[in-house]
Amino acid sequence: MSEKTTILSTKTLTSIQKQELVNAHFSVIEADFIKTENISFDLKKINDNLIFTSQNAVLSILNHPNIEDLKKKTVFCVGSKTKELLNENGFKVEAHTGYAEDLAEIISLVYADESYTFFSGNLRKDTLPNILTENGITFNEIKVYETSLTSQKIKETVDAILFFSPSGVTSYLKNNAITNEILFCIGTTTAASLEEKLPENKIKNIQVAYQPTIEHVIEEVIEYYS
Repeated sequence: MSEKTTILSTKTLTSIQKQELVNAHFSVIEADFIKTENISFDLKKINDNLIFTSQNAVLSILNHPNIEDLKKKTVFCVGSKTKELLNENGFKVEAHTGYAEDLAEIISLVYADESYTFFSGNLRKDTLPNILTENGITFNEIKVYETSLTSQKIKETVDAILFFSPSGVTSYLKNNAITNEILFCIGTTTAASLEEKLPENKIKNIQVAYQPTIEHVIEEVIEYYS
């Protein structure tokens, strides 16, 4: 790259993540397009197994006074980072997948006789609860965090945008248009959210990370431009 390619990340990266892009000679702009906050919740009815589809849900329940009781339960989760966080905090993860749809299918096919409590956020997708309901799986849902959109206008011209969630996509498009930027997505759900909102000729610019982690998004960027 002769001239520096400018990347916009729609969330603040860790210093290590950002450094990887800087080392690869990218110019990096960061802005948080969503904000998550823990909310208070009640743990009255907890089933035999727990489901987490995000690290945010795990971080929220870690603050609960009854956390030790929850650690006795078997856990199913989405995301390698979510699994890591659960393991580090003394939970036993029975199964994990990259996407909610895959996790719901595994539960429906292999663990259908069990009961579940799904810890979620206010903007979660319907994918997992819909599949569980369709397959007659016993579950309840407890909302443990809230995501709000923190949209802002980006004045700089950028060559590529990194998206990490459907809500990040929605937030970005509230105040910004997509022209010819290359759009790097953490996963297929985020990519689908962009596809719904873009004209046909812009969809070709969407690139999806090989695995749904921030590190893989960064790898995808470096590979794409090398």
